[in-house]
Amino acid sequence: MPAKSDATLQQQIQQIVAEAIVSGRCAPGEKMPSSRRLAQHLGVSRITVTLGYTELVANEYLVSRDRSGYFVADTAPTRPVFADQTVIDSGGVDWNSKLARPSRLREDILRPPNWQDYKYPFIYGQSDPDLFDHGNWRNCALRAVGRRDFDSLAQDHYQNDDPMLVEFILRHILPRRGIRANPDEILITLGAQNALWMIAQLLLSEGQKAIVENPCFPGLRKIFDQMRYVAASVDVDSDGLAPDSIPPDADVVFTTPSHHAPTNVTMPLTRRLQMLERALQDDFLIVEDDYEFEMSFLHSPAPALKSMDQAGSVIYLGSFSKSIFPGLRLGYVVGAPALIREMRQLRSVVLRHPPSHIQRTTAYFLSLGHYDSQLARMARIYGKRRAIMEGCIREFGLEPAGREMHGGSSFWMKAPEGIDTTRLALDLRRESVLIEPGNAFFARRAPDRSHYRIAYSSINAGAIRDGMALLADAIRTAPRG
Repeated sequence: MPAKSDATLQQQIQQIVAEAIVSGRCAPGEKMPSSRRLAQHLGVSRITVTLGYTELVANEYLVSRDRSGYFVADTAPTRPVFADQTVIDSGGVDWNSKLARPSRLREDILRPPNWQDYKYPFIYGQSDPDLFDHGNWRNCALRAVGRRDFDSLAQDHYQNDDPMLVEFILRHILPRRGIRANPDEILITLGAQNALWMIAQLLLSEGQKAIVENPCFPGLRKIFDQMRYVAASVDVDSDGLAPDSIPPDADVVFTTPSHHAPTNVTMPLTRRLQMLERALQDDFLIVEDDYEFEMSFLHSPAPALKSMDQAGSVIYLGSFSKSIFPGLRLGYVVGAPALIREMRQLRSVVLRHPPSHIQRTTAYFLSLGHYDSQLARMARIYGKRRAIMEGCIREFGLEPAGREMHGGSSFWMKAPEGIDTTRLALDLRRESVLIEPGNAFFARRAPDRSHYRIAYSSINAGAIRDGMALLADAIRTAPRG
């Protein structure tokens, strides 16, 4: 049996036997060891082997013969066997010369893939298994692949989305943000990044000017890098992106007004109205990434720009990645029917539509009330964690860089003068502490290694103080300059 496996013993037996058959080690008609003998050999119960054999019979790997045992089926799947091929050593392909548009490397947010192994992971955007409703999600997934839904889900829907999911977003999610929309004004996406890519592809070309916040979500700049497009960066202040700082020749403005990424400041209502007035005056479009609006647990969320948009200037993006779990990669765009039609066609060229069973599972999770229950649980626990972290910031003399207004799940911080937060983050790993240095959020023209982000979405409340103490100690002893 494999030394480490997440599969059950029964599943591991199925895998071992199936692999032996497919690889040709067990030939058609060959008799398999008896369940008793194989159980003794593997050190498992006989019923476990019998159940594994039964499943292999159902999948046509084995046949059962009365009083004789189990045999490899004549129809069992096998791998094709190829004759030995002569290998010609040509020195390999020079892929650097072949790639027409190689990715231009931009510094990414510094976080290791094995972040779960660290005691104090102050990193943003990862799922906390203690907060997620595993049982009800599993029940919704089973319901989605049940007989009632499966015939529909198994079909290729070409460009169409799950009508149940679309209906719930239209009738329950968007009204919370004051948005009214019709089915032809919404498109399901593989998260906000997928939506931003399609919008950039359709709206931006040479000679057009896009405005992005500085600092901003690094994934947006990566999209522009891949397009060989240079966007204009506008510095944000304590209220987010200032409408007066947007140049009059702008064509598209990308903004995160609910919780600015990464500072978390919330754009006030007066500035939101000014933004819409500027869009009408100068005829530019606004792409509103409603970043973490569900995490407005300190105060009521401010109205979405889209909810006040009478002219159709705002393209609204939402995502379930933070509110359900990050690996879901499911979101939506709300915009004018003409734009949604174009985005639907562009999406179909790449992936047709997000997987139907994921859409239907999410629809059940939302419609059965599990989503609202999870949001309430997250708000309650995040509120406690935030209070602990705020107390630690004051106790240890750490410096927040922005004004927090409505919630979110992280703090945007500034290190003392002369401290390189990238080096600080790497040094802290030796203490099993993870923070995110801020340089990746800034435009290349304005590199900044003095900021960092600490999040409380992925760390248990009981570990926050010890981790913050280690962070404060590392800052005190960090080299300057």
